[in-house]
Amino acid sequence: MDIIKRLWTYIRPFKVQFILTTIVLLAAVGVGMINPYLIGLLIDRVIKGGQLHLLRLLTTGLVIASVVGSVLQYTHSYSFEDLSQKIVFSIRHDMYRHLQSASFSFYDEAHTGELMSRLTGDLEGVRSFMVGGFPTLISSMVTFIGVTAILFNMNTKLTLMCLSFSPLLAITAISFERKMERAHSDIRHQMAAFNRFIQENITGIRVVKAFAREKYEVERFRAENDEVYKKNMVAGLLRSRFGPLLELLSSMSVVALISYGGWLVMRGEITVGMMVAFNGYLWSLIWPMRNLGTLLDMVGWVISSGQRIFDLLDTDVAMPVKPDAYKPDKVRGDVRFENVTFRYGNDVVLEDINIDAPAGKKVAIMGATGAGKTSIVNLICRFYDPQKGRVLVDHVDVRDWDLKTLRRNVSVVMQETFLFSDTIANNIAYGNDNAPMDEIIAAAKAACAHDFIMEMPEGYNTVVGERGVGLSGGQKQRIAIARALLINAPILILDDATSNVDMETEHEIQQALKRLMTGRTTFIIAHRISAVKDADEIVILEKGRIVERGNHDQLLEMKGVYYDIFKDQYKGLVVEDITQELARDKEDGAVWLG
Repeated sequence: MDIIKRLWTYIRPFKVQFILTTIVLLAAVGVGMINPYLIGLLIDRVIKGGQLHLLRLLTTGLVIASVVGSVLQYTHSYSFEDLSQKIVFSIRHDMYRHLQSASFSFYDEAHTGELMSRLTGDLEGVRSFMVGGFPTLISSMVTFIGVTAILFNMNTKLTLMCLSFSPLLAITAISFERKMERAHSDIRHQMAAFNRFIQENITGIRVVKAFAREKYEVERFRAENDEVYKKNMVAGLLRSRFGPLLELLSSMSVVALISYGGWLVMRGEITVGMMVAFNGYLWSLIWPMRNLGTLLDMVGWVISSGQRIFDLLDTDVAMPVKPDAYKPDKVRGDVRFENVTFRYGNDVVLEDINIDAPAGKKVAIMGATGAGKTSIVNLICRFYDPQKGRVLVDHVDVRDWDLKTLRRNVSVVMQETFLFSDTIANNIAYGNDNAPMDEIIAAAKAACAHDFIMEMPEGYNTVVGERGVGLSGGQKQRIAIARALLINAPILILDDATSNVDMETEHEIQQALKRLMTGRTTFIIAHRISAVKDADEIVILEKGRIVERGNHDQLLEMKGVYYDIFKDQYKGLVVEDITQELARDKEDGAVWLG
């Protein structure tokens, strides 16, 4: 009932259409009850009674009832289909909006294949119920009540005899429904796992081929596919077992009618026409009984699907935003970390981090893989919240900011470059839909992407493949840089933004970035000295803690971690006393390599 109540909240906006369609459905059921009565009169009055003047009237009535019934059936079938599509549209929209509002931590644990299963297979269960299950349920209930009343009015003894198997039929149907509900739940969970497996393997197909693991993956697929087969066969076995049993029990009513009803005709207690009419009404009662298994199957499906859908919608996955969140008209770009500690699960990622970056300052962050570099910039955008300390933007805790306002004022080039299956121009303008073409081109030139874009078949209108397939890593990264630059935000984050380009292209991009960093607060995450040497402050992280900080010259003089990184990257070009070399180059007006 909880699932039905939740579904009703989506039906309520269309309740007028729902009520009118249900009325049309009931009218179709009512018209369907006319034909057996007219056929009985036709046999008794015309065929046996010889009242030929009634022939045209009764046959015309049969034709009219059939035509009206067909029109009504078409009307409610189409309307229920339209209604179901509207409801599914609303639920799907809410699910997608819910997923868009989800925080990074939700997607750290969520599986794409399972989410896709809920957006497709589970919603199909809801649609099928609205199109077929609900109309069948209503028409079956009304038919059962109406026809039962008619049959008792026609002959009580014969009705009791024909319906004597109904209690056993009901018990069997309830048992079937319970088992089918569990079977459908198992199928939906297995299909979610199956979709997750397919999504991961198609996404990682290049890794599979690079390691020649096609046969291995086929065997894994066979195992997953076999589980899908087994789960569906459990449901199929239940249908095979209960379907014939339900039909047998419902058919016993026909046997009772023929035997006992025929005896009543021979005794003259009922007429032949009445028995034929009784048979027609009985069949209209039997068909819902025979379809009871299918109906309960659909009910089990919608309950299982609805449970998974609403479980997702009820999951609190959004980053909390205060009702009176901070929404400034202009953002300067001051960023400060105050005693920040961040844990991911039970692992400490950052500990006691203090960084002060006034507007326009360039801060570079270096460290080994897993040192916590990306986590620092993730906290600026409030992709996560620290467990201790504060991250301030313009002297306001990011937890007090309006989330959209905060993120619209931060341009990010992420470590993992992602491009949509769209034109290059639309990928660059993703953060600014209204950007004119000249600004898109200017951003591409600043990111050193314009030349290779113009060499493509349709230039900026070239459609890139899924995730940027068809472009090299460096080309994708330059488009991502152009996308971030086009936003023109006061805070710029470059998360290893030049890692996939060669040294010559990196030099070109660095020259362009120097101009674009002017007046912006910039955080640069990089492994190359060449990318960080001009920063106002360079922060060295080890295991989530700051172990060194200072500018390029200061860190070289310390001869610590940064010094070792420099020697490793420029070995063969660095003299033994690098601080003296630095001083001499300064006196000569030379520029450091890189």
